[in-house]
Amino acid sequence: GIGGAFQYGLQVSIINSPAEYIKSFIRETWPKRYSSSPSEDMITLMWSFVVSIYSIGGLLGSLSAGYLSVRFGRKRAMLSANIPALLSAALMGLSRLCGSFEMIIAGRLFSGVCGGLALNIHLMYAGECAPRNLRGLISITASTATAVGKFVGFALGLREVLGVDALWPILMAANALPALVQLLTLPFFPDSPRYLLIDKKDKEGCI
Repeated sequence: GIGGAFQYGLQVSIINSPAEYIKSFIRETWPKRYSSSPSEDMITLMWSFVVSIYSIGGLLGSLSAGYLSVRFGRKRAMLSANIPALLSAALMGLSRLCGSFEMIIAGRLFSGVCGGLALNIHLMYAGECAPRNLRGLISITASTATAVGKFVGFALGLREVLGVDALWPILMAANALPALVQLLTLPFFPDSPRYLLIDKKDKEGCI
């Protein structure tokens, strides 16, 4: 769940704390890139793009989840969801160093793709791997992991942690950690028995 629903919850909540810092960053970098001073309406518009483009990425990820989970299997599809997560972390973490607020927008798009993929495949993988008598209990892990991700995102955004002007790029790149944890641990887990039996026709592997 740490690279699935947890990742989704983290990215939904983590954007709230650095709002003013990112707006200031846009205000500072805009003249250097476009040789003009942005109006407050333009700053607000760019901030709206930063926030809302996550939903567009989530839609793209959700639409891709079904195909990827059948084409590559639930486990490998979940592993592939970490690619846009790491790419988004790199873009957002390096945005201030590169002086590009556009990198934040692109990073949020990729993090949305990760969230859409991870949340949907998490539900499929957990439900198909769970024993019948525990299926109901296991199915709530997605909502639990989402709630924990939101809590961690809010906690990281506190001024005492990463919610300050000097550290907001690190805060925005925090999704790299759960992605790396999943990349290191998920390969040791079995694939979905349903995928092995129905899609791969592997009767022995699904036992």
